[in-house]
Amino acid sequence: MTVSATPPCGSFTVDFSKDNVTDFHVGGDFIAMTSIHPMATWLFRATLDQTASGNWSDLLSAVVQTGLGDYCETGIMVPSTWAGSKGVVGVVQDAPDGILYQCSTVNFIAGFITPSGICKNVTGLSAAYTTDAKLSSLPATAAATSNPATFTGTSTSTGSTATSTAKASEAQTIDPYGGLSMLVGLITIGSATLMAGRL
Repeated sequence: MTVSATPPCGSFTVDFSKDNVTDFHVGGDFIAMTSIHPMATWLFRATLDQTASGNWSDLLSAVVQTGLGDYCETGIMVPSTWAGSKGVVGVVQDAPDGILYQCSTVNFIAGFITPSGICKNVTGLSAAYTTDAKLSSLPATAAATSNPATFTGTSTSTGSTATSTAKASEAQTIDPYGGLSMLVGLITIGSATLMAGRL
């Protein structure tokens, strides 16, 4: 599977009967990535629409990452009412080579997860909440439902911390075990490890 600029899931076709469906904890989970871009903006979003054709909800404000390598966003939550439902988690990246998309099929489950060893931030990497005009104006077929709330948060990497406040925006690239893609490096959601990078 190849990640592409096609919204809302790149080249990933959502099919719960064939996909490696992973668990995603509604009270807090993580998404780990390895970026090959020195700077990119990420948007994390999700939907209960099992076709991924709409009803997207932004899970965080857009996050700008500066620095190459491993980056992990922790404490990503979805509404607690989603527990027990199947859905799709999407990641969208605004990178130097364009807007890139990927998705992962998930089972939303109650509780939270303590990040595993794969959740790490490379020394020197920084991340901060931001706004991104491109991500906030995605086509209607991939439109995310904006959360009007303002988020304040901290993302820490080994040796550095960044804090910022911004309005909710959009997400970036993921894909389940069944099909590896090349877009930005590796992405992990729950037990699914995804390759992301642009061919």
